[in-house]
Amino acid sequence: MRTLIIWFLLITAYSTQAQTMLNIPIQNGNIHVTTYGGGEPILIINGGPGMNSNGFVSLAQELGKTHLAILYDQRGTGKSTISEINSETMTMDLMVSDIEIIRQYFGFENWIVLGHSFGGMLASYYLKKQPERIRGLILSGSGGFDLNITRNLNLLARLSETERDSLNYWNQRINQGDTTYLASYNRGKYLAPAYVYDRKHVPVIAERLTQGNSVVNSLIWQNMRAIEFNCRDGYRNFTNPVLIIQGKQDVMGNTIAREAHKLLENSELVFLNECVHYGWLEQPEGYFEAIHRFLSNF
Repeated sequence: MRTLIIWFLLITAYSTQAQTMLNIPIQNGNIHVTTYGGGEPILIINGGPGMNSNGFVSLAQELGKTHLAILYDQRGTGKSTISEINSETMTMDLMVSDIEIIRQYFGFENWIVLGHSFGGMLASYYLKKQPERIRGLILSGSGGFDLNITRNLNLLARLSETERDSLNYWNQRINQGDTTYLASYNRGKYLAPAYVYDRKHVPVIAERLTQGNSVVNSLIWQNMRAIEFNCRDGYRNFTNPVLIIQGKQDVMGNTIAREAHKLLENSELVFLNECVHYGWLEQPEGYFEAIHRFLSNF
Protein backbone atom coordinates (compact mmCIF):
# COMPACT_ATOMS: atom_id res chain seq x y z
CA MET A 1 0.00 0.00 0.00
CA ARG A 2 2.83 2.40 0.85
CA THR A 3 4.28 1.85 -2.62
CA LEU A 4 1.02 3.07 -4.13
CA ILE A 5 0.86 6.07 -1.81
CA ILE A 6 4.35 7.38 -2.48
CA TRP A 7 4.07 7.14 -6.20
CA PHE A 8 1.63 9.68 -5.81
CA LEU A 9 29.97 23.03 -14.69
CA LEU A 10 29.58 25.29 -17.33
CA ILE A 11 26.20 26.69 -18.19
CA THR A 12 25.35 25.68 -21.75
CA ALA A 13 22.31 26.88 -23.59
CA TYR A 14 20.71 26.79 -27.02
CA SER A 15 17.44 28.05 -28.44
CA THR A 16 15.00 26.64 -30.95
CA GLN A 17 12.15 29.00 -31.76
CA ALA A 18 10.64 30.05 -28.40
CA GLN A 19 12.28 27.24 -26.41
CA THR A 20 15.54 27.48 -24.49
CA MET A 21 17.30 24.65 -22.68
CA LEU A 22 20.13 25.13 -20.20
CA ASN A 23 21.97 23.49 -17.33
CA ILE A 24 22.36 25.55 -14.17
CA PRO A 25 25.13 24.43 -11.78
CA ILE A 26 24.35 23.37 -8.23
CA GLN A 27 26.69 21.79 -5.70
CA ASN A 28 27.84 18.44 -7.14
CA GLY A 29 25.52 18.57 -10.10
CA ASN A 30 23.23 20.65 -12.28
CA ILE A 31 19.57 21.49 -12.76
CA HIS A 32 18.22 21.13 -16.30
CA VAL A 33 15.79 23.91 -17.22
CA THR A 34 13.61 24.47 -20.27
CA THR A 35 11.77 27.72 -20.93
CA TYR A 36 8.84 28.46 -23.21
CA GLY A 37 7.58 31.82 -24.43
CA GLY A 38 8.37 35.14 -22.82
CA GLY A 39 7.05 37.75 -20.43
CA GLU A 40 6.28 37.45 -16.74
CA PRO A 41 7.87 34.29 -15.29
CA ILE A 42 5.93 31.29 -14.04
CA LEU A 43 7.79 28.34 -12.54
CA ILE A 44 6.21 24.91 -13.05
CA ILE A 45 6.99 22.26 -10.42
CA ASN A 46 6.07 18.77 -11.60
CA GLY A 47 4.73 15.89 -9.56
CA GLY A 48 6.60 12.92 -8.13
CA PRO A 49 8.75 12.92 -6.18
CA GLY A 50 11.41 11.27 -8.28
CA MET A 51 9.83 11.99 -11.66
CA ASN A 52 11.14 14.08 -14.53
CA SER A 53 9.26 16.99 -16.07
CA ASN A 54 8.52 15.36 -19.46
CA GLY A 55 4.81 14.99 -18.78
CA PHE A 56 4.46 18.74 -18.22
CA VAL A 57 5.70 19.97 -21.59
CA SER A 58 2.21 20.57 -23.02
CA LEU A 59 1.27 22.53 -19.88
CA ALA A 60 4.42 24.67 -20.19
CA GLN A 61 3.81 25.26 -23.89
CA GLU A 62 0.29 26.53 -23.24
CA LEU A 63 1.41 28.84 -20.42
CA GLY A 64 4.29 29.95 -22.63
CA LYS A 65 1.78 31.62 -24.95
CA THR A 66 1.35 34.43 -22.44
CA HIS A 67 4.24 34.04 -19.98
CA LEU A 68 7.80 32.86 -19.64
CA ALA A 69 7.06 29.29 -18.54
CA ILE A 70 9.99 27.69 -16.75
CA LEU A 71 10.07 23.90 -16.50
CA TYR A 72 12.84 21.99 -14.75
CA ASP A 73 13.87 18.47 -13.79
CA GLN A 74 14.12 18.16 -10.02
CA ARG A 75 17.48 17.08 -8.65
CA GLY A 76 18.44 13.53 -9.51
CA THR A 77 15.69 13.19 -12.14
CA GLY A 78 15.58 13.50 -15.92
CA LYS A 79 18.52 15.53 -17.20
CA SER A 80 19.34 17.04 -13.81
CA THR A 81 22.34 15.38 -12.25
CA ILE A 82 23.74 14.92 -8.76
CA SER A 83 26.96 13.10 -7.94
CA GLU A 84 25.42 10.93 -5.23
CA ILE A 85 21.79 10.14 -4.46
CA ASN A 86 21.38 9.58 -0.73
CA SER A 87 19.59 10.92 2.34
CA GLU A 88 21.93 13.92 2.50
CA THR A 89 21.47 15.04 -1.11
CA MET A 90 17.74 14.34 -1.40
CA THR A 91 15.98 16.74 0.96
CA MET A 92 13.16 19.26 0.70
CA ASP A 93 15.47 22.05 1.83
CA LEU A 94 17.90 21.33 -0.99
CA MET A 95 15.01 21.22 -3.47
CA VAL A 96 13.97 24.68 -2.29
CA SER A 97 17.59 25.77 -2.67
CA ASP A 98 17.51 24.54 -6.27
CA ILE A 99 14.41 26.65 -6.96
CA GLU A 100 16.16 29.69 -5.53
CA ILE A 101 19.24 29.01 -7.67
CA ILE A 102 17.01 28.99 -10.77
CA ARG A 103 15.34 32.25 -9.73
CA GLN A 104 18.67 33.92 -9.02
CA TYR A 105 20.12 32.71 -12.31
CA PHE A 106 17.36 34.49 -14.22
CA GLY A 107 17.52 37.50 -11.91
CA PHE A 108 13.84 37.57 -10.92
CA GLU A 109 12.87 39.37 -7.73
CA ASN A 110 9.80 37.13 -7.49
CA TRP A 111 7.62 35.00 -9.74
CA ILE A 112 4.42 33.02 -10.04
CA VAL A 113 4.74 29.37 -9.03
CA LEU A 114 2.57 26.48 -10.21
CA GLY A 115 2.95 23.19 -8.36
CA HIS A 116 1.12 20.02 -9.37
CA SER A 117 0.57 16.97 -7.12
CA PHE A 118 3.83 16.52 -5.16
CA GLY A 119 4.90 19.70 -6.91
CA GLY A 120 2.16 21.45 -4.94
CA MET A 121 3.72 20.15 -1.74
CA LEU A 122 7.14 21.40 -2.80
CA ALA A 123 5.64 24.76 -3.81
CA SER A 124 4.02 24.93 -0.37
CA TYR A 125 7.36 24.28 1.30
CA TYR A 126 8.93 26.97 -0.89
CA LEU A 127 6.18 29.31 0.28
CA LYS A 128 6.99 28.44 3.88
CA LYS A 129 10.71 29.11 3.38
CA GLN A 130 10.67 31.97 0.86
CA PRO A 131 7.20 33.59 0.87
CA GLU A 132 8.49 36.93 -0.41
CA ARG A 133 9.60 35.26 -3.65
CA ILE A 134 6.11 34.07 -4.64
CA ARG A 135 4.05 36.70 -6.39
CA GLY A 136 1.18 34.30 -6.98
CA LEU A 137 0.64 30.59 -6.41
CA ILE A 138 -1.26 27.93 -8.34
CA LEU A 139 -1.89 24.65 -6.53
CA SER A 140 -2.90 22.11 -9.18
CA GLY A 141 -4.14 18.79 -7.80
CA SER A 142 -1.79 19.46 -4.90
CA GLY A 143 -0.77 16.78 -2.45
CA GLY A 144 -1.28 19.30 0.33
CA PHE A 145 0.47 21.27 3.04
CA ASP A 146 1.16 18.39 5.44
CA LEU A 147 1.41 14.58 5.39
CA ASN A 148 -2.31 13.82 5.51
CA ILE A 149 -2.12 12.48 1.96
CA THR A 150 -0.01 9.55 3.17
CA ARG A 151 -2.75 8.54 5.55
CA ASN A 152 -5.82 9.13 3.39
CA LEU A 153 -4.87 8.30 -0.20
CA ASN A 154 -6.31 5.04 -1.52
CA LEU A 155 -5.51 4.56 -5.19
CA LEU A 156 -6.93 1.05 -5.21
CA ALA A 157 -10.45 2.37 -4.66
CA ARG A 158 -10.64 3.61 -8.27
CA LEU A 159 -9.39 0.36 -9.77
CA SER A 160 -11.48 -2.62 -10.86
CA GLU A 161 -10.80 -6.04 -9.37
CA THR A 162 -9.06 -7.10 -12.58
CA GLU A 163 -6.89 -3.97 -12.56
CA ARG A 164 -5.95 -4.55 -8.91
CA ASP A 165 -5.01 -8.17 -9.60
CA SER A 166 -2.95 -7.18 -12.64
CA LEU A 167 -1.25 -4.37 -10.75
CA ASN A 168 -0.37 -6.78 -7.95
CA TYR A 169 1.11 -9.21 -10.49
CA TRP A 170 3.39 -6.60 -12.09
CA ASN A 171 4.38 -5.16 -8.71
CA GLN A 172 5.50 -8.63 -7.69
CA ARG A 173 7.48 -9.01 -10.92
CA ILE A 174 9.24 -5.70 -10.28
CA ASN A 175 9.88 -6.54 -6.62
CA GLN A 176 11.46 -9.81 -7.76
CA GLY A 177 13.94 -7.90 -9.91
CA ASP A 178 12.24 -7.41 -13.26
CA THR A 179 13.68 -4.10 -14.49
CA THR A 180 12.35 -4.29 -18.05
CA TYR A 181 10.40 -1.48 -19.65
CA LEU A 182 7.56 -3.96 -20.25
CA ALA A 183 7.16 -4.59 -16.54
CA SER A 184 7.31 -0.89 -15.73
CA TYR A 185 4.80 0.02 -18.43
CA ASN A 186 2.35 -2.74 -17.49
CA ARG A 187 2.50 -1.70 -13.85
CA GLY A 188 1.72 1.83 -15.02
CA LYS A 189 -1.07 0.63 -17.30
CA TYR A 190 -2.97 -0.98 -14.44
CA LEU A 191 -2.29 1.86 -11.99
CA ALA A 192 -3.09 4.67 -14.43
CA PRO A 193 -6.92 4.29 -14.21
CA ALA A 194 -6.68 5.58 -10.65
CA TYR A 195 -5.54 8.95 -12.01
CA VAL A 196 -7.98 9.55 -14.88
CA TYR A 197 -11.74 9.83 -15.33
CA ASP A 198 -11.76 8.68 -18.96
CA ARG A 199 -9.67 5.57 -19.59
CA LYS A 200 -8.71 6.81 -23.07
CA HIS A 201 -5.94 8.71 -21.24
CA VAL A 202 -4.48 5.55 -19.66
CA PRO A 203 -1.64 5.11 -22.21
CA VAL A 204 -0.34 8.63 -21.58
CA ILE A 205 -0.36 8.20 -17.80
CA ALA A 206 1.06 4.66 -18.04
CA GLU A 207 4.03 6.05 -19.95
CA ARG A 208 4.39 8.83 -17.39
CA LEU A 209 4.51 6.26 -14.59
CA THR A 210 7.55 4.58 -16.18
CA GLN A 211 9.60 7.76 -15.72
CA GLY A 212 10.04 7.69 -11.95
CA ASN A 213 13.13 7.09 -9.84
CA SER A 214 11.97 4.97 -6.89
CA VAL A 215 15.13 5.67 -4.86
CA VAL A 216 14.66 9.44 -5.09
CA ASN A 217 10.98 8.96 -4.34
CA SER A 218 11.65 7.02 -1.15
CA LEU A 219 14.36 9.39 0.06
CA ILE A 220 12.20 12.50 -0.36
CA TRP A 221 9.25 10.95 1.50
CA GLN A 222 11.69 9.80 4.19
CA ASN A 223 12.93 13.38 4.54
CA MET A 224 9.39 14.79 4.65
CA ARG A 225 8.56 12.50 7.53
CA ALA A 226 11.83 13.38 9.28
CA ILE A 227 11.14 17.14 9.11
CA GLU A 228 7.46 16.61 9.97
CA PHE A 229 6.45 18.39 6.78
CA ASN A 230 3.79 20.99 7.58
CA CYS A 231 3.21 24.32 5.84
CA ARG A 232 0.04 25.33 7.67
CA ASP A 233 1.58 28.44 9.26
CA GLY A 234 3.06 29.48 5.93
CA TYR A 235 -0.40 29.33 4.39
CA ARG A 236 -1.93 31.40 7.20
CA ASN A 237 0.64 34.18 6.74
CA PHE A 238 0.51 34.31 2.93
CA THR A 239 -1.64 37.10 1.47
CA ASN A 240 -0.77 37.05 -2.24
CA PRO A 241 -3.27 35.56 -4.71
CA VAL A 242 -3.63 31.77 -4.89
CA LEU A 243 -5.55 29.56 -7.29
CA ILE A 244 -6.42 26.08 -6.05
CA ILE A 245 -7.59 23.91 -8.94
CA GLN A 246 -8.42 20.23 -8.75
CA GLY A 247 -10.45 17.48 -10.38
CA LYS A 248 -13.76 16.91 -8.63
CA GLN A 249 -13.09 13.15 -8.78
CA ASP A 250 -9.44 13.37 -7.73
CA VAL A 251 -8.34 10.26 -5.87
CA MET A 252 -7.19 12.53 -3.03
CA GLY A 253 -10.74 13.66 -2.39
CA ASN A 254 -11.59 17.32 -1.84
CA THR A 255 -10.58 17.77 1.81
CA ILE A 256 -6.99 18.87 1.07
CA ALA A 257 -8.12 21.54 -1.38
CA ARG A 258 -10.88 22.83 0.89
CA GLU A 259 -8.60 23.05 3.92
CA ALA A 260 -5.99 24.90 1.86
CA HIS A 261 -8.68 27.33 0.70
CA LYS A 262 -9.64 28.07 4.31
CA LEU A 263 -6.04 28.71 5.34
CA LEU A 264 -5.08 30.86 2.34
CA GLU A 265 -7.06 34.06 2.81
CA ASN A 266 -6.61 35.34 -0.76
CA SER A 267 -7.42 32.08 -2.57
CA GLU A 268 -9.88 30.90 -5.20
CA LEU A 269 -11.01 27.26 -5.30
CA VAL A 270 -11.98 25.64 -8.61
CA PHE A 271 -13.18 22.06 -9.03
CA LEU A 272 -13.32 20.50 -12.50
CA ASN A 273 -16.01 17.88 -13.08
CA GLU A 274 -15.27 14.56 -14.81
CA CYS A 275 -11.63 15.06 -13.95
CA VAL A 276 -9.34 13.14 -11.63
CA HIS A 277 -5.70 14.21 -11.34
CA TYR A 278 -4.63 15.81 -14.64
CA GLY A 279 -6.78 18.85 -15.40
CA TRP A 280 -4.88 19.98 -18.49
CA LEU A 281 -5.27 16.51 -19.99
CA GLU A 282 -8.87 15.70 -19.03
CA GLN A 283 -10.55 19.13 -18.93
CA PRO A 284 -8.16 21.45 -20.78
CA GLU A 285 -10.72 24.14 -21.58
CA GLY A 286 -11.83 24.64 -17.98
CA TYR A 287 -8.35 24.13 -16.58
CA PHE A 288 -6.63 26.71 -18.76
CA GLU A 289 -9.54 29.15 -18.61
CA ALA A 290 -9.20 29.25 -14.81
CA ILE A 291 -5.42 29.59 -14.95
CA HIS A 292 -5.35 32.27 -17.64
CA ARG A 293 -8.03 34.23 -15.76
CA PHE A 294 -5.91 34.02 -12.62
CA LEU A 295 -2.74 35.05 -14.45
CA SER A 296 -4.46 38.04 -16.08
CA ASN A 297 -4.52 39.72 -12.66
CA PHE A 298 -0.74 40.12 -12.61
